[in-house]
Amino acid sequence: MSDNDILEMDSVSDAEELELELEGGPELGMIDEEMVYPEEFLPTYHSIKEGARITKTQLADFNNKPDSLFFNDGVRRIDFILVYEDEDKKEFEKRHTFQRRKRRREYFEASLMKMGVELEATKSVIDEKLTFIKVHMPWDVLCTYGEVLHIKLPIQPNDLASRPSPWRFFSYVTKHFYPNEELIGKETEFFTAPFEKDRLEYFYIKDKDVFFTPSMRSRMAYYILSRAPYEIRGNTKKFGITKLLDGGVYKAAYPLHDCRFNVPSTEQGCPNERFLLYEEWAHPKSFYKMQPLDLIRKYYGEKIGIYFAWLGFYTMMLALAAVVGLGCFIYGWKTQETSTWSKEVCDPEIGGNIVMCPQCDKFCNYWRLNTTCEASKKLSIFDNFGTLVFAVFMSIWVTLFLEFWKRYQAELEYEWDTVEFLEQEEPPRPEYEAKCIYERKNPVTGVKEKVPYTTCGRCVRVSIGIGTVLFWILLILASIVAIIVYRLAVFFTFSTRFRSQELKELEPLKEYVTPQMATSVTASLISFVVIMILNILYERVAIWITNFELPRTKTDYENSLTLKMFLFQFVNYYSSCFYIAFAKGKAASYPGQPVYLLGKYRNEECDPGGCLFELTTQLSIIMSGKAIWNNIQEVLMPWVKNLISRYCTRVTSEKVIPRWEQDYQLQSISKLGLFHEYLEMVIQFGFVTLFVASFPLAPVLALVNNLFEIRVDAWKIITQFRRIMPEKAQDIGAWQPILQGIAILAVATNAMIIAFTSDMIPRLVYYWSFSVYPYGDQFNNTMAGYINSSLSIFNTRDFTSISRPIMDNSTTIPTCRYRDFRYPPGHPRQYEHNVYYWHVVAAKMAFIIVLEHIVYLTKFILSYVIPDVPYAVKEQIRREKYLTQVILHETNLKLVTKRLKPIKDEILKHTHTKEGKEEIELDF
Repeated sequence: MSDNDILEMDSVSDAEELELELEGGPELGMIDEEMVYPEEFLPTYHSIKEGARITKTQLADFNNKPDSLFFNDGVRRIDFILVYEDEDKKEFEKRHTFQRRKRRREYFEASLMKMGVELEATKSVIDEKLTFIKVHMPWDVLCTYGEVLHIKLPIQPNDLASRPSPWRFFSYVTKHFYPNEELIGKETEFFTAPFEKDRLEYFYIKDKDVFFTPSMRSRMAYYILSRAPYEIRGNTKKFGITKLLDGGVYKAAYPLHDCRFNVPSTEQGCPNERFLLYEEWAHPKSFYKMQPLDLIRKYYGEKIGIYFAWLGFYTMMLALAAVVGLGCFIYGWKTQETSTWSKEVCDPEIGGNIVMCPQCDKFCNYWRLNTTCEASKKLSIFDNFGTLVFAVFMSIWVTLFLEFWKRYQAELEYEWDTVEFLEQEEPPRPEYEAKCIYERKNPVTGVKEKVPYTTCGRCVRVSIGIGTVLFWILLILASIVAIIVYRLAVFFTFSTRFRSQELKELEPLKEYVTPQMATSVTASLISFVVIMILNILYERVAIWITNFELPRTKTDYENSLTLKMFLFQFVNYYSSCFYIAFAKGKAASYPGQPVYLLGKYRNEECDPGGCLFELTTQLSIIMSGKAIWNNIQEVLMPWVKNLISRYCTRVTSEKVIPRWEQDYQLQSISKLGLFHEYLEMVIQFGFVTLFVASFPLAPVLALVNNLFEIRVDAWKIITQFRRIMPEKAQDIGAWQPILQGIAILAVATNAMIIAFTSDMIPRLVYYWSFSVYPYGDQFNNTMAGYINSSLSIFNTRDFTSISRPIMDNSTTIPTCRYRDFRYPPGHPRQYEHNVYYWHVVAAKMAFIIVLEHIVYLTKFILSYVIPDVPYAVKEQIRREKYLTQVILHETNLKLVTKRLKPIKDEILKHTHTKEGKEEIELDF
């Protein structure tokens, strides 16, 4: 390719193209020099010469075989389907646009056939405007691109004996929890090596038709489709099926399902893998069975397989966390009636006689502590010593989960031949190749290569991307501030309405509704709605930024997009929880000198029992709302769309619909693929780990959700969507370090929730220090009197004119109580923090430091002790590398011998001739 040539995905607008056509611009497909595509990317590419006749796809009638996966000859397998709408049947006023699309399509198909791909067209049975192009990859083309894509294929059966399973003694029980082996048998294990066309005889080939699996064939077909040119104008070359789909040249492009999901195929030799997956995986009756991961990987590719493997492993590990969390909840439920501090709140003689200070200015009135009786009982369910044990357990659990997942992932990497799936093996994205106009020296190989930007240009792109992400994160924080203002304003309203009665009637309107509870629930609902709206907006922004940055490979693209989206989602989902846990009520001061937000809104306070229950409410609303919304979005919407599509395209029962047309009626998968599935689970993982100290039932809810999620996702991709394009993947990508970061952060957040959000540390300080001499009156350590000691006294005459209640009862209520540790009025240091406060602060800091160090040390030891790769897998990898080296050595030896043989024969011939001449001379 010359330096002046430009590869474009689609840079010239339709209006400019039409103007060029009318002015007699350069004819499509006609260039003076030959376009040379980089041989390492597209070795079979040959440009179409000027004036050359463009080969058109042959049209063939449908052969009335609805389950056929072959061309009409019954021999050539369909590897991909392209769908377009016939331009000749369009209205006349748009004929120019449609004719341009037709030329592009014909040139694209001619380019495919020039590369060795075979095509066959068939008219639609339902809609006469539609035409389906069947794509077939011949054996030579498969071998060529199998080598280009470094596809690993079997060289010989695995001769290493597998270690017996420790559960083999319980096989008569466990076999019922696995897919039916008669339907989904265990496949033979092979040692594999990257495919090389010149060493074909060393690969384990029994049948050429099945040597490359359908998913491999579809992957290679898509590789060619995404790089074949569809238009050449001067030095500008445009290529790629992606832009043809976006421009309306083709309506769809997809690989075929092998049969209907609920009925096996009638074609002889059809594996019916889709039907087997539905019966043993996606059907509701199989909800208790383990996933057939090998078949999922074979049918959908490694990327889909690794997602479901991770989701299944995460769900299995959640079962242990759910059992412990449920036990912690039951313990709290059983002990709520015996909680001393909760009983004091509810006691008419204690809580009923404690009058609390108003929680807002002027319009709020005094209220009695026992009005929060039910809230305190609910709080005691979550705020107890069992929660502390569970928080420590979850910090250890998350480490075990990540370490054991690494081991399991290493096993899958070996079994699925992705151990050496390196960046060098992954081809660049077509969008990246299209912009390669600058030259640079490769720092690894030293060879000159084309890149789309200079070093300075890359810095500019990254800087713009970072700036945009920061702007949107600040926008989220602004929305959080707005919700905080809403909470303050609404709390004022609720407090006015709920506590505006006379002193003898200071009970709330309803037994279970308090101003704090009403404010928390409504703010959580509004926060959830705002989160969903910002998600939709930011997703488009994140995609635009990532496209602008122009990552080289698809893995780089997905990792970059993943990081941007997670940073946004992290702030979006968790910021309100962080506010309640660590900010709310921490700067409330005391009634005579309240703190105001924006100089107008009085900072809100926590309940006398703390903000823990409010944090629990926030988590439960967001987690449950998110799960319901995602299921509606992921399941209900595709099902409704397919229902409408089937209704609009219904045909008479006597018509036979081919396999490719049945698939066309299904929904296409999102361009982001599994991104939203991973994001949903990682956000859930954050809720389960970051704030589990406030909500022990979070793992239980997550487990129930995931048990449905696995089967719902399986049902969705098998029954509602076209077959997903198979892709290679070694691991879960950028999600792995994100999970590790959440695990590290979870230790700190749970320690701080117990220290600062719950009342556990103040209660412990009171129990061990302030209930007995010299600070208390009790002879033994006890929790009796804790409520009285945790509430400070305020003289109602010390109210400022701004905060003084309108209904001033200072004559009948000389003092009121508020949540803090301060000296009483009349003390030389009145309203300053007392010694109890400093004891509590010291205990909180000591608790955080000790707990973090113990847990982090335990995590480090576990990470060191548990190896990332099992020993058996290491042995098999070494054995496979040895066999590959032996084969390479033998091949090279034969090649050298073959090359040296003519030279050796020539030397021997020359030697014999010379000896003959010497003998003749001697005779003379």
